[in-house]
Amino acid sequence: MKIFKIFSKKKDAAAQTDAPIGPKKPSPAIKRKNKGTLTAIGALLLASAAIRAATGAGEAFANEPAPNAAPEPEQHQAQADHAAPAAEGGQPMMADSDILPLIQALNARETRIKKRESDLEVRMQALSLAEQEIDRKLEALEQAEANLKATLAIAQTAAEDDLSRLTNVYANMKPKQAAALFEEMDPEFSAGFLGRMKPDAAAAIMAGLTPQAAYLISVVLAGRNANVPKE
Repeated sequence: MKIFKIFSKKKDAAAQTDAPIGPKKPSPAIKRKNKGTLTAIGALLLASAAIRAATGAGEAFANEPAPNAAPEPEQHQAQADHAAPAAEGGQPMMADSDILPLIQALNARETRIKKRESDLEVRMQALSLAEQEIDRKLEALEQAEANLKATLAIAQTAAEDDLSRLTNVYANMKPKQAAALFEEMDPEFSAGFLGRMKPDAAAAIMAGLTPQAAYLISVVLAGRNANVPKE
């Protein structure tokens, strides 16, 4: 703006200087002065154009990003997100070709574990069935043992009853007839009957025996009573 004001003042001064006062023709000095004024005006126009060009270039350079300028925050965040998986754990991410064998190995291991679990389950079922069978057989054996004990008890009771009845028969016989039978018996067998009889009945039969038979029966009876605790 200062340049244009100066230019306007010079132009007004030139106009006042060049204004004709009469019909006189301009002198050579005035012509040279006009020529210098035109040269100055052209120089001023060139300087103004140069200043405008320099100003536009400065704005263009100011708007153009610097080559080494830092990236925008969005771009920096995208790069960080892209590099984050590789940075985690300090190891780069594995490629698909590296992950596939690992997945296959894990699947194979899982298959083996499932097979072992299935085999173990089958064995457990077999053991459970065997345990049930053993329990059933034990119950059967216990029942058989109980039945056997009952049978033996019945047999023993029957035998005891038979011996008691037979002993009563010998005790009710005449002593002489009973002594003849006891004389033919084995001393241990006859001693068993005499031991069950009442003392008076046994004494009557013993009196009818021969001395040798009575002695042998007495030895057997004494041997049976030898282990009886005494007061």
